[in-house]
Amino acid sequence: MSAPEDLGGVVGLPHVTATAYLTALREGGSLPGLVEADDLGTYVVKFTAAGQGPKALVAEIVVGELGRALGVDIPDLALIEVDAELGRREPDEEVQELVTASAGLNLAVDFLPGSVGYDPSFEVDPDQAARIVWLDAFVANVDRSARNTNLLVWHKTLWAIDHGACLRFHHAWGRPEAFARSAYRYDDHVLAERGDPRSVHAELSAQVDRALLSDVLDLVPDAWLLPDPRRPDPQAPPDAAAARTAYVDQLLLRLAEADRWLP
Repeated sequence: MSAPEDLGGVVGLPHVTATAYLTALREGGSLPGLVEADDLGTYVVKFTAAGQGPKALVAEIVVGELGRALGVDIPDLALIEVDAELGRREPDEEVQELVTASAGLNLAVDFLPGSVGYDPSFEVDPDQAARIVWLDAFVANVDRSARNTNLLVWHKTLWAIDHGACLRFHHAWGRPEAFARSAYRYDDHVLAERGDPRSVHAELSAQVDRALLSDVLDLVPDAWLLPDPRRPDPQAPPDAAAARTAYVDQLLLRLAEADRWLP
């Protein structure tokens, strides 16, 4: 799969169409699926009707593309069109319901064939570990522990995956300062002893500006940024343009409060 264009002049993520549903991946609670697409690629698809809905997919794009810009290895992302008929062919009733309810645009993550889950025996470059830890602290990722590393080893490289649990502020927009000023639990991070986020803070924080964050938010489909009628929030931005601005403002506020979340 071709990677997204450079964020300096990005026009959007690649767009593919699902042609076959291969199998459900039941490691997590959101039931992603392994899917083939019309570009002959194989993808792990995150569905809009699963778990936290489109907000989890927004977090996947924002954190994934931000991480890529900051030198973290993250599988390529694409937008994938899923036909409801794809779900009706599945014998598993739970898969049927999920895929049918997610008909339309969903998120595809490039499948890394032969990859294995990270374990401490894998030698990690301290700079790479520091970048992952810094990114996770910045976006408040609670899902990179020894219990569930969300890290893959592929071609002797460490790849970070599964960022849907980040950016918790977009589940309740009323108190932006609460997220910005919250501390981070380094004692629960699987790479906390492998890399020091302070060693890369000056470099990475200098790269995270309004222009970069705006480019990243431009990759998110408008529909995923609209208020979720299933989870009413009176403080939520009313439209996609306002939401993009709110995400950028929230992340810049978080960056300005770095003394509260750096170790």
